[in-house]
Amino acid sequence: MNQDNQKHQNGPLAELRVLELEAIGPVPLAGAILSDLGADVVQVVRPGWFEKNQPLEASRRGRKFVELDLKSDEGRDRMLALAEEADVLLEGYRPGVLERLGIGPDVLLERNPRLVIGRMTGWGQEGKRSQQAGHDINYLSLTGHLSAITDPNCRPTVPLNLVADYGGGTMFLLLGVVSALFERANSGQGQVIDAAMVDGASMLGHSVWSMMGSGRWIDQSRSNLLDGGRPWYDVYATKDHRYMAVGAIEPQFYAELLEGLSLEDIAPDRSDEANFPKLRALFTEKFASETQEHWTNVFADTDACVTPVLTYTEATQDPHMQSRGIHIDIEGVTQPAPAPRFSRTKTATPTPPPVAVSTLPETSDADGSIWPEC
Repeated sequence: MNQDNQKHQNGPLAELRVLELEAIGPVPLAGAILSDLGADVVQVVRPGWFEKNQPLEASRRGRKFVELDLKSDEGRDRMLALAEEADVLLEGYRPGVLERLGIGPDVLLERNPRLVIGRMTGWGQEGKRSQQAGHDINYLSLTGHLSAITDPNCRPTVPLNLVADYGGGTMFLLLGVVSALFERANSGQGQVIDAAMVDGASMLGHSVWSMMGSGRWIDQSRSNLLDGGRPWYDVYATKDHRYMAVGAIEPQFYAELLEGLSLEDIAPDRSDEANFPKLRALFTEKFASETQEHWTNVFADTDACVTPVLTYTEATQDPHMQSRGIHIDIEGVTQPAPAPRFSRTKTATPTPPPVAVSTLPETSDADGSIWPEC
């Protein structure tokens, strides 16, 4: 292992070996996060994949790549040999694909009983839609969340693919992996994780379900505290056609909002729902009277919970984002830094995606290992 990659093997997951089968979306991000936290991640891709995917996207950072044809006997045998040395295997095929290839969980666990197998799908390994295709917007639509994420006309708005793919998918896949690793420390046994985006995305709405159960949430968009139904929790246009985000929920924060807008003497009582239209009109008119920069400066050092809506490029220039070093540059590509942060087992700057495919040795080394060297 060279010195640069040895430096990368820092973090709380150093020494963890992860085998990641080629996939899109949630699985590659999970592999990147595990690598950021110190894991030694090898991604298995189909022959010719590397040439077709140059330049590699930032989500492939920190890995080694091995080209294997999993439809061939040789490819399957070599993948199984890698799985014998791995702690974790991540895959994102439709249910049943690994089994049809002859490398399903039963085969994997027979070869390596300690292996933690994270299976990432949209609909789950079982269920009426388990064999259907889908994307973030489809999974999100069935959870109820999409109906609550709307524009002022109550039309559902596409919230990027962050909620189901990465929130409900990647993050719950990772939670499953670390939970299974924790349990393995006691039992010595691996297990299979059925991580479905529709499951995880539903769980992300736990607080909404709790509020509905207690009568504090109406199942109608833009009628509630967190869906734009309150004037003090919404987005407002500025004079220069930019936007400010307002989240002044608590009374003390709301008081600072009114003070910053110079409305403390004329704003009606917000505890009376009949005053919501007038409050919204006042906020709309006031924010539209000045530029985004003006309002950013007005609320910069307050607890009014008012912030500018930035573009991705602007986010890299924001003083707070810069002060935390939230964005890093890896070979000219700006991207998020590893998260979360650890006091003792600190993470290192991730290595870029490789410029060449790692190849497996034909025979094992002196220690009997075929795991690719860095």
